[in-house]
Amino acid sequence: MDSIALRRALGRYTTGVAIVTCVDAGGASVGLTCNSFSSLSLDPPLVLWSLRSVSPSLAAFKAARRFAVNVLSESQVEHSRRFASPVADKFAEGLWALGEHGAPLLAGCAAVFECETRSHQEAGDHHLFIGEVLACSESTLAPLVFHAGHYRLIGEVL
Repeated sequence: MDSIALRRALGRYTTGVAIVTCVDAGGASVGLTCNSFSSLSLDPPLVLWSLRSVSPSLAAFKAARRFAVNVLSESQVEHSRRFASPVADKFAEGLWALGEHGAPLLAGCAAVFECETRSHQEAGDHHLFIGEVLACSESTLAPLVFHAGHYRLIGEVL
């Protein structure tokens, strides 16, 4: 399989953009941009996301009991870029607060899911994380989406 062709073909599937966060063992906030987030089950309420095995954030997420998925709104593209970069203090921008369940939450998101880690496992060059949703919220803001290597805005509903 040609990995470049596979990546291009997978990029044709439009995804949302989220910042997944947790607090590490030392109490520091950890976060990264993610477009591999998906619903898994309504009963029980489960979601999943994946993280590259070489990510410097992997150890923090494997050790964390809880995490949050902050689904970005259209106006939050700069937050997505910031959390996808190696900048040292990613949480220096934006309105952040610890959620009721202990993970950092970003104000102004399209939706937020506070989760308890149920499992994680290695799968190829990534780790899959499954979380049980403990709390969620939504807004009427349009979500930021990613398609064919670019951020996109949602158009008119047909």
